Amino acid sequence: MQYIKATEQNIQQIVQLVQDTIRTVYPKYYPKEVVDFFCEFHCAANIRKDIVDGRVGILVVDGVIVGTGCYKDNHITRVYVAPQYQGQGYGSYIMQCLENEIGLHYDKVNLDASLPASHLYESRGYETIKHEKWPVENGVVLVYEVMEKSLPNVTTDISYDGRCFVPLMNTENGEVDGNTLFRYHQKGNLLWAEYSGGDILKGHLIGTVASNGELDFYYQHVNEQQQLRVGKCHSIPHVMEDGKIELSEEWQWLNGDKSAGASRLQEI
Repeated sequence: MQYIKATEQNIQQIVQLVQDTIRTVYPKYYPKEVVDFFCEFHCAANIRKDIVDGRVGILVVDGVIVGTGCYKDNHITRVYVAPQYQGQGYGSYIMQCLENEIGLHYDKVNLDASLPASHLYESRGYETIKHEKWPVENGVVLVYEVMEKSLPNVTTDISYDGRCFVPLMNTENGEVDGNTLFRYHQKGNLLWAEYSGGDILKGHLIGTVASNGELDFYYQHVNEQQQLRVGKCHSIPHVMEDGKIELSEEWQWLNGDKSAGASRLQEI
């Protein structure tokens, strides 16, 4: 699973995903005029403009685009998960990625909440600050909520920015080894890294840092067998006497056999 920037090559897939989701889900909550309004608002031209402006992301699982997110400044403008993939936490993951990006520059995030998504936003700590109305066709009025959430000014006990790590130990079902080098970056509580070496041709990870320095992230890489491997990991730091860090990790593949394992990394 990876959340990445959308490109113009993804336009048709995103448009299809958004339109299918609106046509499938929204009739349960809105009259036809409102459904048509949402479809027209999230048209190909508007989605294309947002992609060109660099504001659109896509969530890819096993090579399939299952969801999309978009924001402008500190306003989240479009979050959709395809109907067949809803209820699996993908919407929450997209929201977390958007909040992480917005939180680099703002201390609050806001959005316009449709009825199908309002429960998701409430569960994430959003509060209604005002109610709005928008007239559509045939005298029908769309009523929606403007919601807002304060983003924490996150400080962490450990900064991983600029640190490099190599594995000391990994279980047999893992693919990184002592020849794999991880280069970490951090801004606020947002963490990312590149890694390569050993059996790994190229890899990336992205996640968050808790206030106590613990890490939660998703990783992906291409190995020498040209296989794309994806997984998730929880990592606990141990600060050594010389000030360097060891990371004790528990991880699980999200494709392939989906097995779990453990590893230990040392800062160099």
